[in-house]
Amino acid sequence: MFRSLTPAATALIAANFAVFLLEQVAFVPIVRLFALWPLGPYFHWWQLLTFAFIHDGWLYIFFNMFAVFVFAPALERFWGARRFLTYYLVCTVAAALTQLTVQHLTGNPEPTIGASGGIFGLLLAFAVLFPRTQLLLLLPPIPMPAWLFVSIYGVLELIFGVTGTFADIAHFAHLGGMIGGALMMLYWQLSGRVRWRPD
Repeated sequence: MFRSLTPAATALIAANFAVFLLEQVAFVPIVRLFALWPLGPYFHWWQLLTFAFIHDGWLYIFFNMFAVFVFAPALERFWGARRFLTYYLVCTVAAALTQLTVQHLTGNPEPTIGASGGIFGLLLAFAVLFPRTQLLLLLPPIPMPAWLFVSIYGVLELIFGVTGTFADIAHFAHLGGMIGGALMMLYWQLSGRVRWRPD
């Protein structure tokens, strides 16, 4: 399941690290133009995608790109590169729209950055397509099937978002990525144009 990287997954990781290196010399203008700002003078439509390529810190980008490394290749091999990228971008936009809605309702003025929304969409797809694949939690190191692993993450994100726990993390963007992924897979199933489950 976790063989060598596929082309689209490699491109995603390379693009994220390229932007991260650029941030080291121009962080403020990059955030001003390409982070996801609440609706207002700093918001631009392209931020619905570009925010997902900005990361504040090596640890942040490492864990996000490690998730792409682990989960994306299996999905890309199953769907093909074009469908995989379509799915990832839909999840990213869904995460952005969810975050904008929450920011509007709460009056939060902070910009949002990071690939986590799209990655949570990847987690959902992996759990749907390969539910029995064993995954290992880092803390504690407990193996569990993918469907349970992702379900726990989803429930925790909802709890953290509602209670305001770890308020500097965009929990509802993560949930939005999962919702976008679920809708995309449902559309594929209903349209019958894309194989969405293993035979």
